[in-house]
Amino acid sequence: MSAVKPSKSLPARAPSVAKSKSAARAQAEPISQVRRERGSDVFQTLRDMAISYQLRPGVRLSEIELAARLGVSRTPVREALARLVTEGFLEPCTRGYMRRPLQVQDVLDLYEARMAVERECLRYAVERASEEQIAEMQSFLELSRTANPATRAQELVELDEAFHNRIAAMSGNAELARMLNNLNERVRFIRWIDMEKVGRDSTQKEHGAIADAIARRDTSAAATMMDDHIALRREQIVEAVTQGLARIFLADELAQMT
Repeated sequence: MSAVKPSKSLPARAPSVAKSKSAARAQAEPISQVRRERGSDVFQTLRDMAISYQLRPGVRLSEIELAARLGVSRTPVREALARLVTEGFLEPCTRGYMRRPLQVQDVLDLYEARMAVERECLRYAVERASEEQIAEMQSFLELSRTANPATRAQELVELDEAFHNRIAAMSGNAELARMLNNLNERVRFIRWIDMEKVGRDSTQKEHGAIADAIARRDTSAAATMMDDHIALRREQIVEAVTQGLARIFLADELAQMT
């Protein structure tokens, strides 16, 4: 009678190995999420500083100083600075990056690009917008008209961008909307200055006329109104850039005096 062979059992350590891998993966995922969120926060903070020219043109940016100021490591700062180059806010310089200068021709180029993108957004919005989207846009305009007359220029520009972003959304083209958002961010500083002179009433009337033309599906009228609404003459841009440079560098001088 032959002996019964003992059955083979799985290695005792296999379950613990699988368990340890699973645990490591579970621990790694939250860390990665935290890292992504921290990197996003750093990018948004540095982008806001670039928009408002807290990052001064012609001054090399120090990763070490920015990291210390934001309370993070150098890695998310380095990644954010590289991204701000691709988005048009910074430019490479010796051993790093610096804020792109505020120049008349650059602002003219941005306004021309913005006008081209706005035209296409508007054309598609007239064709594609639903009645619900148009009604929501009209409701937004009614609400924005209740803003306090003493509202700061920065907040008025925010309301203006919200109106134009609605038109971009109604175009149904995500790439056009993304391009418009980037252009708005890059001209926002100049628009703050210009809005101080233009004021709320003029902007609101022009928005209302554009919205009515969209509701009528009148592409030609809407396009003409949009061009008149967002265009700036060269002399207006020169004046705004001059004021902007004064504010940027005067702030530096005042900071040094205090």
